[in-house]
Amino acid sequence: MIIDSHTHVDEVESWGWFDPPEVLLPLLDQAQIAKAIIMSCRDASTPSDPALQFVKNAVDKYPEWLIGYVRIDAESPHAPEILDLALQEYEFKGVKLHPVSYVGYPYGENTIQLIHRASEYQAPVLFHSGDELLSLSQELAEAARLCPEATLILAHIGGYYHCEAAIQAAEQHENIYLDTSGMPYPGIIAEAVERIGSERVLFASDGPGCLPELEVAKVKMADLEPEAEANVFSKNILRILQKVKHRV
Repeated sequence: MIIDSHTHVDEVESWGWFDPPEVLLPLLDQAQIAKAIIMSCRDASTPSDPALQFVKNAVDKYPEWLIGYVRIDAESPHAPEILDLALQEYEFKGVKLHPVSYVGYPYGENTIQLIHRASEYQAPVLFHSGDELLSLSQELAEAARLCPEATLILAHIGGYYHCEAAIQAAEQHENIYLDTSGMPYPGIIAEAVERIGSERVLFASDGPGCLPELEVAKVKMADLEPEAEANVFSKNILRILQKVKHRV
C-alpha cells in the first residue's frame, strides 16, 4: 500500500489556481496510491478562512481517499484557535507550516508555541524545507531542538541544494522526519534511509504540482530493501497518524 503524505487541494481564481480534489484523485489512482494527506496552498489566518474550509469539504466528500492537514499562518494571532478547530472539530491529522509564505522564523516564538500546541495532540508538523531563507534545514533543526517532544517533517528533504543539510538535521534530532517529494534525486532517498533509518523517511508527492506517478517511481529507483520500502511508502506515516488525538 502507498500513502501520500503531502498533497494539495485549493482554488484561488485570482492566482490561477484550480486544484479541486477531482484534479488530484485521478493522479493518485494512476500512481496506485491508496490514500493521500491534503492541505491547502494558502495559510489560514482566521478560523473562518476559506482555505481551511476547502480542505474540510474535500475530506468530507472523499473520506476513503483523503486525510486533512491544516495549513496555518503561524504569525496570525488566531493560529492556536485555528489549530484547535482543525484538530478537534474537523479531526484533521496534522499541521503544515510554510514560513516563507507568511514570513516568520521557524524557530520564532509564535511558531514554537504552535508546535508545542500541536504536540499536545501528538499531531505532526510538516514544514516546507527548501533553498530559501526561512526554509533552510538549519533553521528547521533549531525548531526541532526547541520542541523535542514534537514530530517535525521536513518536506522535500531540504530542496534541490540542501539535501545534505536536511539529512544532517535528521541525524542530529530524532524527532525530524524527511519527506521525499519534489527533490529529484533517488540516490538521496537511499542515502537518507541509510543514515537515519527507513523509519523516518516518508513518501510524498507534493501533487498535483508534482506528478504522483513520477514521485512513486523515484522511490522505487532508490532500490530500497522491501521492508524499508514498505516503511517509506506507508508504515511510517500510518504509525504517526495513529498517535494523533482529537482532544487534549
